[in-house]
Amino acid sequence: MTQQERRANPLPQIQMDQLIDFKKLIKPIMRYKWRILTFALLVTSLVIFVVLKMTPIYSATSTLLIESEQANAIKIDEVYGINSGQQEYYLTQFEIIKSRSIAERVFNELDLINHPAFVSEPSLLSQLAYLLDFIPKEYIPEEYLPDDLLPEGSATENVDQEIVKQQLIDTFAEDISISPVRKTQLVHIRYESSDPALAALVANVVGDTYILSQLEAKVGMTQKANTWLGGRLEELRLKLDESETRLESFKRVNGLVDVEGVTALDAKELERLSDEIAMARSRKAQAESFITVVRRYGATDISRLESLPEVTSHPSIQNVKREVVIVERKVSELEQIYGPKHPKMIAAKAELKSVQSNLHSQIARLVRGIEEEAQTAGRKLKGLEAQFNKSKGSFQNLSTIDTDFRRMLREVDTNQQLFDSFLARQKETEVTGSFDSPIARFTDRAIVPIYPTKPNKKLIVILTFFASLGFGVVMVLVLDGLNDTIKNSDDVEKILSQRALGYIPKAKKRASYKEINFAFYDSNQPLHAEAVRTIRTSMSLMAMGSDFSTIEVTSSTPNEGKTSTSMNLGFAFSTMEKVLIIDADLRKSSMGERFGLPSYQPGLANILSGTESLPHCIVADVKPNVDFMPAGAVPLNPQELLSSSQFPKLLTLLKTQYSKIIIDTPPIHAVSDALIITSLCDATVLVVKADHTRNEVIKLSLAKLNQARSKVFGVVLNQFNTKDAQHYQGDYGYYKAYGADQTPKDKPVQFADYAAKDKPKPFSDLDNIKV
Repeated sequence: MTQQERRANPLPQIQMDQLIDFKKLIKPIMRYKWRILTFALLVTSLVIFVVLKMTPIYSATSTLLIESEQANAIKIDEVYGINSGQQEYYLTQFEIIKSRSIAERVFNELDLINHPAFVSEPSLLSQLAYLLDFIPKEYIPEEYLPDDLLPEGSATENVDQEIVKQQLIDTFAEDISISPVRKTQLVHIRYESSDPALAALVANVVGDTYILSQLEAKVGMTQKANTWLGGRLEELRLKLDESETRLESFKRVNGLVDVEGVTALDAKELERLSDEIAMARSRKAQAESFITVVRRYGATDISRLESLPEVTSHPSIQNVKREVVIVERKVSELEQIYGPKHPKMIAAKAELKSVQSNLHSQIARLVRGIEEEAQTAGRKLKGLEAQFNKSKGSFQNLSTIDTDFRRMLREVDTNQQLFDSFLARQKETEVTGSFDSPIARFTDRAIVPIYPTKPNKKLIVILTFFASLGFGVVMVLVLDGLNDTIKNSDDVEKILSQRALGYIPKAKKRASYKEINFAFYDSNQPLHAEAVRTIRTSMSLMAMGSDFSTIEVTSSTPNEGKTSTSMNLGFAFSTMEKVLIIDADLRKSSMGERFGLPSYQPGLANILSGTESLPHCIVADVKPNVDFMPAGAVPLNPQELLSSSQFPKLLTLLKTQYSKIIIDTPPIHAVSDALIITSLCDATVLVVKADHTRNEVIKLSLAKLNQARSKVFGVVLNQFNTKDAQHYQGDYGYYKAYGADQTPKDKPVQFADYAAKDKPKPFSDLDNIKV
């Protein structure tokens, strides 16, 4: 995939980077599976021991039905303040059932403080209190005396007992559980105890105590209400009597029989007078307006008065004017026929004159009548107003009396209603007080449980096993994730980017130094010899076609097994060629001791310092075809000796006598001796202790070797657990000794043949040669 394709489609690359290597996760689990299983079994065994010690807890449940409407003889919910039609009513009852007061009553009623389930085990102080019997009590301060040795009835003892009792009640109340059944009036009362009979008893007694407490509260409230109502009833009776007496006295003083009837008559009379006064005022106003017009035109000017609407509209005037019109029409008709002196004309004119005279007299009479009517209306109006004022005063006095009367009457009615209400309520409470209707009843009483509800021992053990198993797996994964050491050959190649030359199997736990150092010759460890031969073969193949005579063996830190690796690597090459093993650790040498040589044996340091000749510093045939040059006397300047020109000359000389020279050097991070020697060697082997040395330390060692121009052939894993390797890549993923169960062709050399008591053989070929 090109760079442009990666940019265009980054998803596959991201998916590849995010893939989880499940095989890598399973490897540590399989590696430590027996440890995980052992841990899970140990934890489970401990839990089994604890569970077997746990006291079984029994649970008993009783069921109560809380009545929504109680069977009262007379309903007096107002007295108790109960509204049984609301949901809050049931919630209130549930809280009452699980209240501390109910729990305390049950605790005291059953005398649970002396019940074995509530009696705690004696404390260590109580168990050892008998020691105080040997000391007179008068010499012991009271605060140091146990409770059972305190003076009887002391204040401290009473306080302590009360505190203990309250604590027991709190614990007892917490063990009582109330669980309402949804959408019903049922509630479950459950109690847990180590005593099954006690569990059933408490579950039933809690319900009985709740019912009894509600009945007692009802009776007590009824008695209080009855007493209060009785006292208030007497007060109301006295007030009623007093208000009635005042009302009768008021009626008697004012002579009242029917106040409402008198008041109604006066009101009607005032209304009538008011109407008549209005009419009189209207008439008077009309008459006065007519008189005003007459006076304006003059009373003698009949012709002008005749034209007034007030005159013409009068019925008598209209009748006369109608006759005048008829006569005038008659005269007009006769004038067309007869002359003025004709008798009919004279008679008609006389009749017209008479009619007109009658009209004038009628108008004059009307004017006089209207004037008289105005005077009469004025006098009538004055009389009506005087009568109205008189009636009004009397009505006002009667209204005041009526107001006082009605106020006193209302007071009597109010007192009567209060008295009747309290009297009815008192009778109601008296009847209800003697009617014991329970607020709840049992639908199911608790029975003695047969099987404990907890602990569920099987479930606890199973969950513990799987939880501890999971915890062990998680811890292994976490520790493996935090473990940044080299564990196998794959880590060498992937993390260190070096060749994995091979591994040296881990020795047995109780293996001695001889068994570890000379395992190559041990017939009981064929895998070890095969592993070393594999390392030899890998190095030989890598060095084909090049000079390969001097091999440096080093490590990053001490105790990684570089010395034993050097020895066994030399033993492997000795089966094909002459080998010399040099102990170049001039600061802390140990290889000479492993070959059974004394500490004063001269060696490399002696040759380089010029104090000994070469033949005296080489021990011949420490093993078949293997010679050994110990470190010699510990010098003051080991680094200067290794850096001198004598050391390269020595190696050049030794190459002429030996095909392979194995040089054991100090750890790289301890001193820099190995970095000085590495440039003189044809190959460098870095020994790494499997699952021990951290990656960064090894990388730093490799960096130092590269900086010193070392020819690092690869890494050898030491103390590698081959059993764990089988879980990674199978039985042959890390090789096994082929034909290990068969007898080897070469007879192995026993350790006894090379004991420390054997004398070194002479090194005759290099006698009298000096470097």
